[in-house]
Amino acid sequence: METTQKIIDHELTPKQIVAELDHYIIAQEDAKKAVAVALRNRWRRLQVKNEIREEITPKNIIMIGPTGCGKTEIARRLAKLANAPFIKVEASKFTEVGYVGRDVESIIRDLVENSHNLIKQEECERVKQKATDKAEEILLDLLLPNNESSKEPFNDVEVEIVNDKEKPTKRSTRAKLKQMLKSGKLEERFVEIETTRAVSAHLEIFGPPMMGDMENQFKEMLSNVLPKAKERRKVEVKEARKLLIKEVQENMLNMENITKLALKRAEQSGIVFIDEIDKICAKDGNSKGPDVSREGVQRDLLPLVEGCTVNTKYGPITTDHILFVASGAFHISSPSDLMPEFQGRFPIRVELKSLSAEHFIRILKEPKNALIKQYQELMLTEGVTLKFSNDGIEEIAKLTEEVNSRTENIGARRLHTILEKLLEDVSFAADELTGQEIIINRKYVQEKLKNIVADQDLSRFIL
Repeated sequence: METTQKIIDHELTPKQIVAELDHYIIAQEDAKKAVAVALRNRWRRLQVKNEIREEITPKNIIMIGPTGCGKTEIARRLAKLANAPFIKVEASKFTEVGYVGRDVESIIRDLVENSHNLIKQEECERVKQKATDKAEEILLDLLLPNNESSKEPFNDVEVEIVNDKEKPTKRSTRAKLKQMLKSGKLEERFVEIETTRAVSAHLEIFGPPMMGDMENQFKEMLSNVLPKAKERRKVEVKEARKLLIKEVQENMLNMENITKLALKRAEQSGIVFIDEIDKICAKDGNSKGPDVSREGVQRDLLPLVEGCTVNTKYGPITTDHILFVASGAFHISSPSDLMPEFQGRFPIRVELKSLSAEHFIRILKEPKNALIKQYQELMLTEGVTLKFSNDGIEEIAKLTEEVNSRTENIGARRLHTILEKLLEDVSFAADELTGQEIIINRKYVQEKLKNIVADQDLSRFIL
């Protein structure tokens, strides 16, 4: 467990963190710099003396910018980079009719659940090789039973051993069988295995919305009490190997230690991303109508951000060192419209800029997961080669900016819509275009999209 006991084991500098984010996110340098410093400060906190370490709390961040400019992606990529538990929640869901006063602690419970899954996945990977070796030994026992009088389905193995002038013993047959198993020659053979299946508890609990977490915990408690069912299945060796490895891994895991590490990881490196924070602002000081619930949501969230203890099914967790990143467009409000106590807990404000045609060109070409790369790989599965010329990419970016300026500005998300419409015919007929090369240049883009973009009413519905 030594590797997973390190809560934050990276030592990336802020510049290195920004460089990693640059692989996926174009522009927005101020926001990248802010989250890079926040992440680095976590590592710095662990290096200070114990007396003051607990007094150093994260500097929470508010990202201000229009939709589709990269706010969520920055937070998600940061969590992945830090291998940290991450949860995204929309603040506006707590203002829905009938949900006022909803249990906001469910945010932290979901974060701990994600942390538990993360640690469990790491531990499964750590013991994977041992589990694979053990699963193969079980497979050998199934393929070559201990009963000498049993009918042997592997006469071909014994014949080969005799030809090599060896006496066909059980040990030599097993060794040869193991070699065949590792080389993949037995993948299609069938074996009968016994697997453990948890008996699921089917029940419904009726109550107020905040009962959801209690219902889930009650169901899990019942499933743990109910006996495990044994199930015998006849499957191919390649499928049996996967099932056996999974079951052996489960048996090798120390769940108590995983739970302890999951709580620690969530406490020390958890990231909570609260989207649509501007939707819970009380505009113009008006405290009537729905604004009452909006301020109520802020008051409910405040203890989590300030630092409190939340009970989860894995045990209590304190939120003092969890990093909260809030975001919103703030078109008709500003961060100053938040409650003073709430906005005071988000000392770092960064503004993200609207994306221009130049940014769209870079988004299409530069990131590791660039959209045109995704479409090229998708079409390649059908034997179709897609090539995007520079003038074609420039035309796509120009039309994207034009549509965004005339209709709702949804930022880089508009690229998904534009490209899907642009390649609609190719995607539909790809199975008939095998072996062909399709060049997406300016002329192609204009022919496919110019009429739609020119008709403003039509572009509202289609693009």
